[in-house]
Amino acid sequence: MLLLVGLGNPGAKYARHRHNVGFMAVDAIGDANGFGPARTKFQGEIRDGALGGEKALILKPQTYMNDSGRSVGEALRFYKLEPTDVIVFYDELDLAPGKLRMKTGGGAAGHNGIRSIDSHIGNGFHRVRIGIGHPGDKSRVTGHVLGDFSKADQDWLEPMLAAIASEAPYLAQTDHNRFQTAVAHKLAPAKKPAKASGVAAKGAIAERTDKNAPPAPEKTNSGDNAFTDALKKLLGDKK
Repeated sequence: MLLLVGLGNPGAKYARHRHNVGFMAVDAIGDANGFGPARTKFQGEIRDGALGGEKALILKPQTYMNDSGRSVGEALRFYKLEPTDVIVFYDELDLAPGKLRMKTGGGAAGHNGIRSIDSHIGNGFHRVRIGIGHPGDKSRVTGHVLGDFSKADQDWLEPMLAAIASEAPYLAQTDHNRFQTAVAHKLAPAKKPAKASGVAAKGAIAERTDKNAPPAPEKTNSGDNAFTDALKKLLGDKK
């Protein structure tokens, strides 16, 4: 069984915060893959379903970000799961907007939700880090993280959530590299057909023009015609 944990803060006023992109990601997975309705358990909201033929549970801790580990720990113990059965989705300042990276273990890198989960189940769980970008100045970090996604952010956020949802079944196969690659492929801009070089393009235009043009009149030698006419007058046009 997989435990898919989305990190965020509960309540309508936090719903569109960059810090809540983990909630958004697991909601997208549940909606796209036929998970059941949300119900309250383990100090959080849970949804039952399956990914790639394997049973899965979505968990959105309602304990606020800094206490996420309490909710995750309860679910882990109830189902007798290991940390390697847990995949946590959360926001990452050090990744550009629209980028996704997956890893197992490691430090919290200043993320209070990850730090809390570390303290309750250890750090051996898998992490899906969703880039929200850095505002460029340390003094602006709090406002950036706890601010709503902008209208311009929707250009990358909606495709990102859709890609995560559609490729999530790879997570059930523990094929994390393939999941990450598949998401990146979904988000890659479509390649435009290469333009012909200047010389080739001119040749193609000339060829099309030649094909559509009416047949050219046969060339005549004006000098030869004049000589023939004069000869006929001199000798007479005998048939």
